[in-house]
Amino acid sequence: MFILDHNDPCPLYEQLYKQIKAHVLSGKMPAHAKLPSVRNLAAELSTSRNTVEGAYQDLYAEGYVYSKQRSGYFVSALDHAAAPLSPNREPRKQSLPLQPPPSFRYDFHPARLDPAGFPSALWRSCFLECLHESSREFSQYGDPQGDWGFRSNIQQYLERSRGVVCEPDQIVICAGLQYGLDLVAHLLRESHSTMAIENPGYHLPRAVFRNNRFNVVPVAVAPGGIDVETLRASGSTIAYVTPSHQLPMGYVMPVANRLNLIEWAESGGNVIIEDDYDSELRYHGKPIPSLQGLRPDGNIIYMGTFSKILSPALRLSYMVLPRSLLAGFRAFYHDYFSTVSLMEQKTMSRFMELGYWERHVRRMRITYQKKHDVMLKAIEQHLGDKATVVGQGAGLHVVVQLQDAHLDDAEMLRLAAQKGINLVPFSTTCATGAPAKTSLLLGFGGMSAAEIGQGIETLSRIFD
Repeated sequence: MFILDHNDPCPLYEQLYKQIKAHVLSGKMPAHAKLPSVRNLAAELSTSRNTVEGAYQDLYAEGYVYSKQRSGYFVSALDHAAAPLSPNREPRKQSLPLQPPPSFRYDFHPARLDPAGFPSALWRSCFLECLHESSREFSQYGDPQGDWGFRSNIQQYLERSRGVVCEPDQIVICAGLQYGLDLVAHLLRESHSTMAIENPGYHLPRAVFRNNRFNVVPVAVAPGGIDVETLRASGSTIAYVTPSHQLPMGYVMPVANRLNLIEWAESGGNVIIEDDYDSELRYHGKPIPSLQGLRPDGNIIYMGTFSKILSPALRLSYMVLPRSLLAGFRAFYHDYFSTVSLMEQKTMSRFMELGYWERHVRRMRITYQKKHDVMLKAIEQHLGDKATVVGQGAGLHVVVQLQDAHLDDAEMLRLAAQKGINLVPFSTTCATGAPAKTSLLLGFGGMSAAEIGQGIETLSRIFD
């Protein structure tokens, strides 16, 4: 009945297990049929009893057979209609090869980083030092909020560069903004149900909070940031904002509007989520101080990331919780473990301690400023009066509003793809309705200066 192949790299007991399992599933071995004794089957197959016993034990553990004391093993009664098809009953269809993602000559995705920007040699050095010095810690789970030394370095950096006022015990290390927002949504949903988001704005918080069953209310954004009066009338008790470089429009919220927003939060026990996603990339003038620094004891959750400067692949971000939410956070998540690799936390902490992080920030700011300026020059040269640039001077993208262009996003993406250009539709930032003007969301971080100029020239032909 069964054949064992001694030349097969698959262990003999596993070969026997698979063959018996296939017979049971196909119905060749009916329910309650008695299996040969271990001794008899071993003799029949010229193999050891251990081989047969190992196969029987696996079948028994998975429920394909059952045993009776002093009687042996018997086939379990199964619902064959619900059982998976045996390979003997229907040959496996050959899977089609996976199609590679489309490649584009010019990639204007707004979140692409310079391919040569990651400091591989310095990162490797820090990694190996941490591996040598902290090896004993890697047998433990670590603090749920993240490594204390890493949080201390983040606290010092934020105080020095962003004017954030906090202590390391308020910082939580997260595996990216998405995960951080999900933690916040779980924490707040018992006492809050409605959240305001900027419109146009980042699509991710909209999706995360909707998935957590919040009512998400779009609130219009003007050059002064989110419209606070509309926010007051919306019934929202949480507001997600990007005040230092509004995504996507690039507006900077002036201090008067920031104070007005803080007053909204304090007057009703409301919560502000401040996403400071690319604060390091400001090319003219001083960096804009954080909203949190204006009212450190307010209900402001400050969120930042290493993705826009270092690498999105590391999944390293952080948030600063207000004291008012800290106890509740710890009570809610006290059984959780940190989702960020301790090895990467230690490495990033060492990277900061040795001054490499701020040196890297300065280097990448220069790199991206050059690309930013090339982008503006190319837009002026090839689009001229057809285009108005919004949100220049910071970040990894600009918004271009086109005059007398009547293409919708789908048509524009199709025409661009035909010319080897990747675009992210501006409509993804709009929570409701289409934008009033045809707009392009153009990132420049992932291309060389030459590619940016050539890409804008190629793109301009769509609008000729």
